[in-house]
Amino acid sequence: MCGIFGIEGCDDAANLTYLGLYALQHRGQESTGMVSWDGLQLHLERGMGHVSDIFKEKVIARLPGRRAIGHTRYSTAGSSVVANAQPIAVKTSMGPVSIVHNGNLVNPNGIRERLELEGSIFQTTSDTEVILHLMARKPSADIVESFIAALEEVRGAYSLLLVTDTCLIAARDPNGFRPLVLGDLDGCPCFASETCAFDLLGARLVRELEPGEVVVARNGRVESYRLPQRAEPTRCIFEHVYFARPDSRLFGDSVAQTRLRMGARLAREAPAAADIVVPVPDSGLYAGMGYSRESGLPLEFGITRNHYVGRTFIEPKQSIRNFGVKIKLNPVKELLTGKRVVLLDDSIVRGTTSRKIVRMIREAGAAEVHLRISAPPTEWPCHYGIDTPNRNELIAAHHSLEEIRGYVEADSLAYLSLDGMLGSVSGPRDSYCTACWTGDYRVVPEDRRQAELFPIRAEGE
Repeated sequence: MCGIFGIEGCDDAANLTYLGLYALQHRGQESTGMVSWDGLQLHLERGMGHVSDIFKEKVIARLPGRRAIGHTRYSTAGSSVVANAQPIAVKTSMGPVSIVHNGNLVNPNGIRERLELEGSIFQTTSDTEVILHLMARKPSADIVESFIAALEEVRGAYSLLLVTDTCLIAARDPNGFRPLVLGDLDGCPCFASETCAFDLLGARLVRELEPGEVVVARNGRVESYRLPQRAEPTRCIFEHVYFARPDSRLFGDSVAQTRLRMGARLAREAPAAADIVVPVPDSGLYAGMGYSRESGLPLEFGITRNHYVGRTFIEPKQSIRNFGVKIKLNPVKELLTGKRVVLLDDSIVRGTTSRKIVRMIREAGAAEVHLRISAPPTEWPCHYGIDTPNRNELIAAHHSLEEIRGYVEADSLAYLSLDGMLGSVSGPRDSYCTACWTGDYRVVPEDRRQAELFPIRAEGE
């Protein structure tokens, strides 16, 4: 669930890429990097930390050129070290190449082992590097052909940007798991994970890349190619539930509007005898608004958030995640004392965070706490880029609704139904990935080691 941005043929490309990444910071806080092409060579800068921490003015000055790509990382494949920060840049027989990746491949280990046996030397543990090695093994006079040939061998979720000495290439996997949009900034093509990056730059949204599409920006033109693989669209609906910024448009929908609809559906499905609705900031805000409007209960911002703390869900270590809950949120006691509260959040993954928030609301004086979740129970791990690496960590995978309610210490607990969630987005229901709720994986891991980390539903389970 990383954020990627790229721009072609524009003066001050690195500064514009910095701003694009700044708008996408919510998609990953672990590391960030940029690469630029100045007509002679690639320039690479990357580091561990936030975009504004790494890219000071003197660093951006070391990234000249009119073509650039950038990345903000949230790791799901490869350890949390600077060597795995992206972009990854290499020299090949076709010229210099640099790549950024949002998503997660499901067959990198087998490919990597084969290539290592054949003599390849990998510099990272990231699944993304596999693509570069496959390209190097199949050089072509047109590097786009080499890139497409490499993508024919990988499976899983990927939205990619590639910088070469001749062009900027964007690609989206045949299922379209992860978002990727094409924009135009005063005639310069640009690409981003979310449209909010274009809003900051004043760029015009042209369109979303189609699943399985490869777009090449070079010589002032934008060319479109298709990957030979065909697959059913399988867009990640969790982007709408939690991950994307509410001011973005993804998969043809306003994120804010889909969350409002989810909250309204939840109010109809699971009403509560309560006095106020209190959303958990920030991802629960719009669902909370929808619940409030539909139920007629007043919306109160009974929890305030310290916005100088990162999103706790995507921190790389459990110890940091636990600490983050304490410093990130604080109750407004005057709004909560003596009130029956509907506490609205987007999901329960492990349950530890929800338990602490419920306790916090009670300690602030709430008479009752009724927890409402604007998505179904998360029962299955994600293969495609969400940080749920082991089914044993998912509380809903092994506990009943009543057991979860008891664990989080709420007076009542209800989730939005799968039907209610799918009814809140405008696309065809079968065009979304719901594997983390249903266990229905349309692209199954091919690597034995990954299958052990991401157990698949057994027949009839």
